[in-house]
Amino acid sequence: MDQTEKELEYAPHNTEGTVSPGRLKIFFGYAAGVGKTYAMLEAAHQLQKEGIDVVVGYVEQHARPDTQALLEGLEVLPCKEIDYRGIKLKEFDLDQALQRKPQLILVDELAHNNARGCRHTKRYQDVEELLKAGINVYTTVNVQHLESLNDLVSSITGIAVNERIPDRVFDRANQVELVDIEPDELVKRLQAGKVYRERQAKQALQNFFTTENLAALREIAMRRTADQLNRAALQKGEEKSAKAGEHILICLSSAPSNARVIRTAARMAEAFHSGFTALFVQTPETKELSGENLKRLRNNLHLAEQLGAQISTVYGTDPAVQIAEYARVSGVTKIIMGHMNHRQNAITGKKSLTDRLLELTDLDVYIIPDHQPLYKKPLGKLHRPQVHLSLRDTAIMLAALVFSTAVGAVFYYAGFSESNIITVYILGVLMTAVWTGSHLYGAVNSFLSVAAFNFFFTVPRYSFQASDPSYSVTFLIMLFSSMIASSLASRVKAQARLAAEKSYYTELLLENSQKLQKGRTEWECLRLTAEQLSRLFDRPVLYALNGPERELTFRVEPEDEKSILAGLGSEEIGVAKWVQKNNKHAGATTSTLPDSKWLFLSVRGTQGVMGVVGIPIAGYSIPDAFEKNLMIAILNECGLSQERIRLEDERNRAALPTQKERI
Repeated sequence: MDQTEKELEYAPHNTEGTVSPGRLKIFFGYAAGVGKTYAMLEAAHQLQKEGIDVVVGYVEQHARPDTQALLEGLEVLPCKEIDYRGIKLKEFDLDQALQRKPQLILVDELAHNNARGCRHTKRYQDVEELLKAGINVYTTVNVQHLESLNDLVSSITGIAVNERIPDRVFDRANQVELVDIEPDELVKRLQAGKVYRERQAKQALQNFFTTENLAALREIAMRRTADQLNRAALQKGEEKSAKAGEHILICLSSAPSNARVIRTAARMAEAFHSGFTALFVQTPETKELSGENLKRLRNNLHLAEQLGAQISTVYGTDPAVQIAEYARVSGVTKIIMGHMNHRQNAITGKKSLTDRLLELTDLDVYIIPDHQPLYKKPLGKLHRPQVHLSLRDTAIMLAALVFSTAVGAVFYYAGFSESNIITVYILGVLMTAVWTGSHLYGAVNSFLSVAAFNFFFTVPRYSFQASDPSYSVTFLIMLFSSMIASSLASRVKAQARLAAEKSYYTELLLENSQKLQKGRTEWECLRLTAEQLSRLFDRPVLYALNGPERELTFRVEPEDEKSILAGLGSEEIGVAKWVQKNNKHAGATTSTLPDSKWLFLSVRGTQGVMGVVGIPIAGYSIPDAFEKNLMIAILNECGLSQERIRLEDERNRAALPTQKERI
């Protein structure tokens, strides 16, 4: 390739004012010290000699003389200094790199976690923004930093890696260069102090850098590089996928082993070139998740999204039935489940979710072993749903008890049998379970009903004694019958509540679609969408049109919340402008500018950003997985409606000169 061709390859191309995305090259290795940074710097020098504008954005030197020597002669951007607990941390300066805008920039350590205060939480997000701006990037990464291989590498080395990148970042690279040396040679380099300082090198040789570990990691790196090349060939249409009909399903949960299941499923989807769905079954119990369990569930959801899974949500009280039904109607061919390493109840013999799935479906079900410690639920930490006590519910429970006792007294003096009186008390328990807000009232009423029956209707009356020994059996049967009836009534009520919630969301989507069809202007479409989101999340919503002048003028829904517009700071406006420019979501609950109090989302059409919507998070509940998916679906529909209106306006403007000529 001559110099002219090289400059064309590394220069951003403009087509009708748009900037083509930059090209990404990854120098890939199986361990630190194989020479990735060295190879990257050598390639940079060669390109600089050929006339390419090359800048070093960030290179980790690790006190290696060879690396420091290769930096000479290259333009190096100053690092951004960030104060963190009294320590000055040096980070890659993204804004300075965008302002400098070279043809090629070097950014070392793609998997690095940025310090708090940077725009993005991960360096690979910095690189994505550089590529979007039309800047070509050279970077480095090791095999243990790929998300889908994290569990596999940990099982080999016994060391967990916290800095990881989604596989999609690696797979989108235009070129991957495997930097490889023999494991024995790498060990010699380590012993000679060419990789780490002496103390750190000794520790590494005893743990991570054993010959067996390095050989295994080298094999994984070679295989992953081959997979990436094969994927690139498939995307270019040079080969057809043999497994195009495969569809893999996993179930999201808060279990500690769920992350391993997600990564395994992602690797299988990559191997089969298949669809990959992560299903979340929302039950009354999942609504009550909190603390560490809720945090794990959100992390697992984010992990599944990173690895390319389509997130779906279903409602129900029986996860096995919901998963089996979803798999049947969605064309799923394989289900990946984690083997729950929990003791089953020896008394009830209740089957695990995996066992029930095997019974309910004839699909291939793959079980991933759970190496977590054997789980025993402590007595002090049994499942205790949140109980909301109220005077109203207490009054209903006591009224049902009094009613049952009064009717029982009528039956008693009328000469009816005791079984009829017991039935009346069970009816009172059912009424309590249905009309109160917590199943606790039904359970308490079960005990009170047995006590009332004993006190008022058994001999000797008006005492808690029973002369007939058979009454003890009667009391037990009555208690169990009442509690079972209460439990069933509570479950039916929970199912009805879930069904109503699902119906509401479906109605909201249908109503949104109908309203958008009637929209005559882009502003009207945005207003209608903001109105629906405000109803959905019970909070004010900002919206702005991305017009030709590119200036964001926010409006608020409902309109009487004008004070919010006045209190919108420059930081929030900056987040919104970043969303407008990059067509990505940012702000609270995301990994881009997460310190913001607002979540800003782009309204996307097929041609780009049609508008920006802002939702306050500070002081409000965080939307769950299903609510976020619903929100994005509503915004996407709004974007398509805006695009339809914009195209109609363009056609009308184009038709005006023709009409004038005819006149």
